[in-house]
Amino acid sequence: MSRGQYIARRLVQMIPVIFGITVITFVMIRAIPGDPALTMLGEKATDEKIALFREKLGLNEPIYMQYLYYMRELVQLNLGDSTQYRVPVESILGDRLKVSLSVMLMTLLLTTVISLPLGILAALKKDSILDNIVRSTLMVSLLMPTFYTGILIIILLSIKVDLFPTSGYGEGFVDHVRHLFLPGLTLALGISPILIRTLRTSILEAMTSDYVKTARSKGLAEQTVVTRHVLRNALIPTVTLLGISVGAIIGGTVVTEKVFALPGAGALLVDAIGARDYATVQAAVMIVAMLVVLVNLLTDIVYSFIDPRVRLG
Repeated sequence: MSRGQYIARRLVQMIPVIFGITVITFVMIRAIPGDPALTMLGEKATDEKIALFREKLGLNEPIYMQYLYYMRELVQLNLGDSTQYRVPVESILGDRLKVSLSVMLMTLLLTTVISLPLGILAALKKDSILDNIVRSTLMVSLLMPTFYTGILIIILLSIKVDLFPTSGYGEGFVDHVRHLFLPGLTLALGISPILIRTLRTSILEAMTSDYVKTARSKGLAEQTVVTRHVLRNALIPTVTLLGISVGAIIGGTVVTEKVFALPGAGALLVDAIGARDYATVQAAVMIVAMLVVLVNLLTDIVYSFIDPRVRLG
């Protein structure tokens, strides 16, 4: 099967997944206690105003009819109107999503920069002082909650040293990078320890394999053996784990955006849930779900480039 056929097949397989997500999200957001009409209008609103508002939102219809109306609009690429901001959802979600994607990209970049060198060094210097320090020190960050790690980083790198801003998104590319560094580092420190241990274990297993022994017996330099034979095979489980970690990164982004006061989709989602803003919650969750599915697809495709033995099928 060619890569084009594989991608097309996987995209078709996304349809039932997205459909299931719409059903789960639709039901769960409506299972949250509270009346969205009362939440928006306030406790002083009259019963007549609340009834009119519910009629406008279609909340008086049976839930299956509400879902059918929602799917009808979704097929037409209409995400609905935000009851919290009184504007179309796409008009507020676009800019917010850009911030969240920037946080994710910064997190993936820092995770790679931290994990690859330390994982390789820990494996090549097995049981050394460096290996023990890497494994023990970074495990501490794995055990700490994301919000606590973020607060510590703010204290150390913003308040004590004053290297990076404590909150906000900034203006311009360079300023954006400075504002995104600490949120990205916060999430990266929670994911890197797992990747480092996985990469270390994979390298150690690859170094004792028959094909590596054969390469050494041919007189190849150790650096060539490591780069051409060991790392290429050891990266497979690491790439797998990194792809799976995207879901954890997205979940952590919600908390991190609140800690660093970033105007991202995660913070918007939290506010929308509190305001019972059905349209915004449904749109945000669906986009996030599609992003996770696409990243998993990309991870599978990357396999075939890392190791020719991996076949798409």
